[in-house]
Amino acid sequence: MTTSPTITEDATVPTPAVPAGAAGALTIDLGAIAENYRRLRAAFLEKPLAAVVKADAYGLGVEQVAPVLVKEGARSVFVAQPDEAIALRPLLDRCHPAISLYVLNGLMPGTEDDLLAHSVLPVLNSLGEIDAWRAAASRHGRALPAAIQVDSGMNRLGLPAEEVAVLKEAPERLQGIVPTCVMSHLACADEPAHPQNAEQLAAFRAARESLPKAPASLCNSSGIFLGRDYHFDLGRPGAAVYGVNPTPAAPSPVLPVVRLQARILQVRAIDAPQSVGYGATPRAPGPARIATVAAGYADGYLRSISGRGRAWVDGHEIPVVGRISMDLLALDVTKIAPEAAAPGCMVDLLGPQHGVDQLAQEAGTIGYEILTALGRRYHRTYLG
Repeated sequence: MTTSPTITEDATVPTPAVPAGAAGALTIDLGAIAENYRRLRAAFLEKPLAAVVKADAYGLGVEQVAPVLVKEGARSVFVAQPDEAIALRPLLDRCHPAISLYVLNGLMPGTEDDLLAHSVLPVLNSLGEIDAWRAAASRHGRALPAAIQVDSGMNRLGLPAEEVAVLKEAPERLQGIVPTCVMSHLACADEPAHPQNAEQLAAFRAARESLPKAPASLCNSSGIFLGRDYHFDLGRPGAAVYGVNPTPAAPSPVLPVVRLQARILQVRAIDAPQSVGYGATPRAPGPARIATVAAGYADGYLRSISGRGRAWVDGHEIPVVGRISMDLLALDVTKIAPEAAAPGCMVDLLGPQHGVDQLAQEAGTIGYEILTALGRRYHRTYLG
């Protein structure tokens, strides 16, 4: 285990040893991920929390993150796709002998035997999927566990009300299926006053009355903070574990997890009326120094940040100028000491001074997209 300060303890954590040919460094604080999980579990009144590690643990590395969350007590693990689950199963088996591994996107046609071979549970999202899983149970001569998702108003995945009504009238449709969880998903939990939260809660409660008794799960990250009425038996926090604020109208209850740095490649002096980058969009009003940095939209530093982003050099905030290109961005380092903004120096694009939610706001998106877009060209270091 590293003895370096964590991202959250010190905004001036020394740059990890980065190979000379690496354009940037992504530092991921596994200790902060563990602490965020503990904080969310406390907010969930110490009831069980799942580990949601879809999309390579929100872009941060499922092989590193999943064992941390299992060690913290997660016994249910959710991914989105069957291939994710099948690849993850051996790692989970090494971590703990009794992990329930679910596929959120449901039972894709023809995947029944693959899921069974790897002890993966589908989240059944329709009557058609229920029928297919029941048929698999009949072929294999044994009852098969699965989660059942109901659509409580999001109109994305899950059994709509009319299909729940069919199950109520024909419970034999579930013969051979052992429901391990009845779940749904909140659409507006990050807006506590939104009326759809209460509507979905009522719809979920009604649906449960029509289905076999099983542990219930409604809360995503933000849902945990809607209060105990929404909690039920199992929480499924995702982005908050990775440092995205689940309560956007209030200070974040979770710690930052990532620090992103990129290398200065070149610094040049410009003067009016010279411009910077594609489209010649910004023109210098006078003498300036421009640093060209090795990160771009191919690395997840989105093009929509052009002309709006900020970076940090030597503890000072500096603006992004011009358009972000595939591999490069430009910073105005006029006010920075030349030795602190020289070729080879690293600049902070994400970190304690400028977190994932702030960068997402500049990009016109959400923290989820920022994290999952972080590219593979960064040299990755894991703390903790």
